Amino acid sequence: MKKKQDMVYRYIFGPVPSRRLGRSLGLDIIPHKTCTLDCVYCECGRTTHLTVERKEYTPLGRIKKELETFLSPGPELDFITFSGAGEPTLHSGIKEIIRFLKTAYPEYKLALLTNGTLFNNSDTRSEILDLDLVKISMDAVYKKNFRRINRPHRDLELTGIIEGVMALRKVFKKKFWVEVFLVSGYNDSDVELKQIRNVLNMLAPDRIQLNTLDRPGTEPWVKPVDAKVLTEIADYLYSAEVITYFKAEHNIQTVAEDFDECLLATVKRRPCTADDIARVLDVDLNLVQRHLYALTKNGAITQKEMPRGIFYMICQQI
Repeated sequence: MKKKQDMVYRYIFGPVPSRRLGRSLGLDIIPHKTCTLDCVYCECGRTTHLTVERKEYTPLGRIKKELETFLSPGPELDFITFSGAGEPTLHSGIKEIIRFLKTAYPEYKLALLTNGTLFNNSDTRSEILDLDLVKISMDAVYKKNFRRINRPHRDLELTGIIEGVMALRKVFKKKFWVEVFLVSGYNDSDVELKQIRNVLNMLAPDRIQLNTLDRPGTEPWVKPVDAKVLTEIADYLYSAEVITYFKAEHNIQTVAEDFDECLLATVKRRPCTADDIARVLDVDLNLVQRHLYALTKNGAITQKEMPRGIFYMICQQI
């Protein structure tokens, strides 16, 4: 077996300091931008493969090998998180990956970040019941806003999605979170928020999180909700937690030894400022800035100015 430092990782990334989950090892089992939705705010860019087909998009054997190589030394982690730039529940082998981790590495908690669109299928619901945390995104309850903001696959119906999430909530006994992403002028009206509040009341999640744009979104017209308004909406939505930028408190070793490779893998999954990258990769800010300059100059990445600073991303995300 290859040593950890010799392994080229394709399906795991981090650990990263997650603003939601602490020290999190990312597990990215879906090809880049393969998703059931094409959300206008997505920090990873437009969906290039809009689908609801479940299949083995990435090889289970290779995923397990990467996990075994990285986890065998017993790294300190708060979570292993199914996430990335696609919808994890599209992978037909997610149950097998969960079972492998729970059997071989039971000391680690497992989380899933999902858009919740496939839980109207009872098999999909049953496959993820051994997870320790599920965080579902739900941005609209009215069909019009759902289609404008989330741009779903044509076979998806909002009513069925909500029913599926409700059904999951009844059987999932671990931590259950819901995140609402607000787009100014779209799903922040009193009418929409009232209906979102009603659904949240029925779901009774353990935590409600409220988010808005602070990185470049897919569409340039997407605007964040004003901070004061965001706070007022959070109070209305059962004292929801307003997600703020997470500052790492740990020294975190990155997976990849090659710094440019690791930097590119980081901005591929989400646009970052130089400060973000320095914290995620636990390296000196001046080093990050030098590499960003070189990668921008040779066309590997590009940049966009936002209120929080200059964000860097791979070119195809613009």
